[in-house]
Amino acid sequence: MIEVNRQGEVWVFAEQEAAALSEVPLELLGKGRELADKLGVKLAAVLLGDGVKDLASKLIAYGADKVYLAEEPRLGYYQANGYAKVLCDLIHAHKPQICLFGATPIGRDLAPRIASAMKCGLTADCTDLQIGDHELPAGQGKHENLLLQIRPAFGGNIIATIINYDRWPQMATVREGVMPMLQADATRKGDVIDCDVNLNGTELPLKIIESRRTQKKVNLKSARVIVSGGAGVGSRENFKLCWDLANCLGAAVAGSRAAVDLGYIDRDHQVGQTGTTVRPALYIAVGISGAVQHRAGMAESAKIVAINTDKDAPIFGVAHYGIVGDLNVVIPKLIKAIRAGGRIDSNLPTAESGRKTKLGAGSNA
Repeated sequence: MIEVNRQGEVWVFAEQEAAALSEVPLELLGKGRELADKLGVKLAAVLLGDGVKDLASKLIAYGADKVYLAEEPRLGYYQANGYAKVLCDLIHAHKPQICLFGATPIGRDLAPRIASAMKCGLTADCTDLQIGDHELPAGQGKHENLLLQIRPAFGGNIIATIINYDRWPQMATVREGVMPMLQADATRKGDVIDCDVNLNGTELPLKIIESRRTQKKVNLKSARVIVSGGAGVGSRENFKLCWDLANCLGAAVAGSRAAVDLGYIDRDHQVGQTGTTVRPALYIAVGISGAVQHRAGMAESAKIVAINTDKDAPIFGVAHYGIVGDLNVVIPKLIKAIRAGGRIDSNLPTAESGRKTKLGAGSNA
């Protein structure tokens, strides 16, 4: 544990593999920039690896004021012991007040080790981060400018706000895709600080003989139109209708966790709290009930069209347009209309306007 340092920096762990940054630290730099500005402190990225110095300029372009660079051949491949030792040494030396990690396989492995070593708290899988105050009970005063760590709890049925006012750094992992990425600014200037690496006495139990990486089959985060199917589609064969509709629209295909668990579509296509968070221009939800876990991953879509046989399905609560009907009837009609030159109006009313429409399957709309 380090002492509470209210002038400490905001840190983002700059996760990289094979000298290539993932999108997660770039997303976190956007939120980190907001937090650091609110606190009036510097935003720093912490970059570990071997031969990764060239990545520092990209981190600065995405919002970092500083990059703490720790290069050593034994950091070339991620191993928890080595990375945790280096990061703990840096935290002791520079005393940041906030440390953010992506909720990736690496982040979920590394962050708890550091929190345990620092004897501080860690909130996992956050969907939002803010700066705010905490009132102590019985008029004992208040703590100002704490990190409010916001995440779903109890299966997504409530949203919890978690704080850590006395054991710092304040640490959180953040789900991929929930933080908008800033536009890169190649003119930004920042400092790259070369850090000493001391791994003497640190056991690195693995020897990496060969590394193979499989690319995801789909990049849902960059898709402008998504057709997503749920358990209500009924079968893997029926799910072909979602692919057919997507092909007509030039869209990506996604699925709810239930659809993935039932084997209708691969896990790379999953949208929701335990999948990918998306913000497309158009999201078509087919046979998706709209559980809060799924809505957490797609509710910020610009336009949402829901197709469901249940007129009371929760998905209609976030949909701008709802079609109550059998997907085996509705989707072929949509495909026929699209191929005949029809289109979906890009100026559909927004949720804020309160103008949501439910159309029956036999409607001409």
